[in-house]
Amino acid sequence: MQEHSLSTARTARYFTVGTLQGASEVWIVCHGYGQLASRFLERFRPLEALQCCVVAPEGLSRFYLTESPTERRVGASWMTREDRLHEIDDYVHYLDAVHGELKLPKARVTALGFSQGSATVCRWTAIGSTRIDRLIVWGGEVPPDLDLSQRETADRLRAASLTLVYGTRDDFFTPKIVAATETRLREHKIPYTLHPFEGGHEIHEATLRTLGSS
Repeated sequence: MQEHSLSTARTARYFTVGTLQGASEVWIVCHGYGQLASRFLERFRPLEALQCCVVAPEGLSRFYLTESPTERRVGASWMTREDRLHEIDDYVHYLDAVHGELKLPKARVTALGFSQGSATVCRWTAIGSTRIDRLIVWGGEVPPDLDLSQRETADRLRAASLTLVYGTRDDFFTPKIVAATETRLREHKIPYTLHPFEGGHEIHEATLRTLGSS
């Protein structure tokens, strides 16, 4: 058996809240595993009052979350371990295309990734063609396979004003993972800001408002 690959055009979707025209700051937010962009975006409604436009691209792979034929809830994923390098390349190009579609020559760009989306925005920042002004990793980690010893990768993360956000009761992004992430960043001299909050694996509104105001 031989495996073959080809590139093919496909339709992807993204959702927005707020006004793009004349926006001084745009947030591009990437959801977690099994979420849909439209529902994830609802968590960011508070940023509208802060004059931010928020854009939520959706992972390119959708699937059924439940087996029940009466429910059939759908979620999306950014990648799996199967053919992962092509999937990473695909979503990096996709996110670059979304940014290009927005036509934001002067707006400050904040990229936020939640859970699985954390690795997505980190890789996008590191290897994509879009300049990210602020990178927020929420309830996730800088992916271990991202080689921070490579100068260009580390420089891009240094330039992106990295912020780590985590809930003190997060069952996924545990204190042990937080500590390991901090150690790794310090070893490679990548500055970061830490924002813990009282809560679990969630978008915490008060913390979101604080970040939106800064």
